Amino acid sequence: MSKLSPSLKALINASHARPSPVPAPRGITAVYHKIEREATAQKLGRPSWVALSTAATMTMNSPESMVGLYQAASVSRPTSECVAIVELMREVGLKCIGFNGVPRTINMLNAFRAELPSSVVASLSKTPTRVPTPSNVASISSRGRALWDSIYHPLENKLESKLADAHPDLPVFIINGEYGALFTDPPRTTGANTGRITTSLVAIACLRAQQGVGPQVLSHVYGLRKAWDDGTWKDEPEAGDEVGIRWLVSDEGCTWALEKVDEVVEALGGGQGTTFAPYKAKL
Repeated sequence: MSKLSPSLKALINASHARPSPVPAPRGITAVYHKIEREATAQKLGRPSWVALSTAATMTMNSPESMVGLYQAASVSRPTSECVAIVELMREVGLKCIGFNGVPRTINMLNAFRAELPSSVVASLSKTPTRVPTPSNVASISSRGRALWDSIYHPLENKLESKLADAHPDLPVFIINGEYGALFTDPPRTTGANTGRITTSLVAIACLRAQQGVGPQVLSHVYGLRKAWDDGTWKDEPEAGDEVGIRWLVSDEGCTWALEKVDEVVEALGGGQGTTFAPYKAKL
């Protein structure tokens, strides 16, 4: 029973199921360079445009394009800075689990790492920072609650109750397991942090690139703006200065973020939209 029949293997790998990652299309690096130029012109820092681009690319399942993004961000940079860029990209990739699920992150990050320069790989952090212990569980929960409240205020309690109506453990897992253990940065001296602004950009990019989840896109656009309202944007100065973040949370800035994700989806999807969960039956 351990072996699969040839017909079953063929069905698993059938072309209509799109079992393979998306190859990097010609010109994708130019798309990333354009996003970088526009972000820089608006005084946004590298974490903002790299996080937005990484999350969209992760959702579209194109590890070759992730390499192209790394190359666009790291051109003419010293090795130490290249390492920091990769640390940021793979931290964003990890946080994509909360929006895209585990399998896509596993496949994308493994394939991405395999194509990186050996000098960069050798310098990447190998220390896990999210191991739960009796001494840190309370702080994980506290971080999750703080981020949840920041994103959804003044509706945080109403939303939690609505989720609990669907399943009593749904808000428990989301607030503690995702917002606390995954979306917030644990205390550490290794790896990369993605703070309040970039985390909201990751959410917006993943959800927009998925398609079909408009209410969640709307919630996280509001969540991005609330980072300005409650001042939590100040905890991540690398994402952009005051002028840049004020622009990003405006109608114009939010429109720009959504349109940049759409451009990545257009390029990687070949004009056919998302690759997150398409299905085209055989005729």
